[in-house]
Amino acid sequence: MNKFVKVAAAMVLATGAMLGPQMATAQDEMRIGTASLGGAYYPMGQALSNSINEFADGYTMVPIVTGGGAENPRLIASGEVEIAIAPASLSYFAHNGKGPYPEALDIRAIGTLHSSILHMVTLPGSGIESIEDLRGKRVAVGPAGGGTLNILRDLLGLHDMTLDDITPSFVSYSDGFSQLTDGAVDASFALAGFPTGAVVQAQAMNELSFIELSDEKMAELLDTFPYYSQTDVPTDVYGTDAPINVIASANLLIAPAAMTDELAFTIAEAIYENMDALIAETALAAKIVPENSLSLPIPLHPGAAAYFEARN
Repeated sequence: MNKFVKVAAAMVLATGAMLGPQMATAQDEMRIGTASLGGAYYPMGQALSNSINEFADGYTMVPIVTGGGAENPRLIASGEVEIAIAPASLSYFAHNGKGPYPEALDIRAIGTLHSSILHMVTLPGSGIESIEDLRGKRVAVGPAGGGTLNILRDLLGLHDMTLDDITPSFVSYSDGFSQLTDGAVDASFALAGFPTGAVVQAQAMNELSFIELSDEKMAELLDTFPYYSQTDVPTDVYGTDAPINVIASANLLIAPAAMTDELAFTIAEAIYENMDALIAETALAAKIVPENSLSLPIPLHPGAAAYFEARN
């Protein structure tokens, strides 16, 4: 811990400032909401848990399988988990009571994490080369509570389509890509970091074909939904002949607003002061830019804000 962070930690401990009742105390085991197996949230949750277990004195954390990015803000609000991973877009919706959230949820950010990309995958010879080609097709869309479904709805809307225009299969990423290789679906989608285990497993059994947006549609998507971004997946990730042009969505570590400042500071410090350890646990962590935590679509928890302000 550098001396500036030490001073900030002492101030948090001295004031005991909090937004509500203590959500977890020393010796308590915290639960971090992740997603289904086969995506990137669960291994990231495991790595974050290991950082808390090693560097947050008196606290432990375990990863919990959940429905994914859309469900996790609700699990935070209901107290079923103490911390969770969620896309920036859905965190924004949840905090503001928009989209799939009829009421605003009292959540805050602890910090930024890796960005997820939307894997849109089919098999060679399927005849599917664009979103329009999905009309009437069987598509694995991830769990019903996952982040993939929300971005897919946005994508379909840009092409004057809805979920009614496809036959969706609501399954885990692992099952979705197994269904693709078995011929049970025509395409499989996954909003996850890269490389994603489910995609790599499917690729070991079949050659895959990645669906990409045209430059025009990508520009329209980013203009309509500014919480998405565009990135390229390098050729060595999935052994493609050229980089894959994909939609990206940042992920956040979220917590209830009622978490104490002391605990939020402790969690942020344990994770972001020990990035080398986190990267050793999961390569996805190498894509995290801690300083980006000061510019997020939802407010930082005051305890986490104290950490990042001291860090900078």
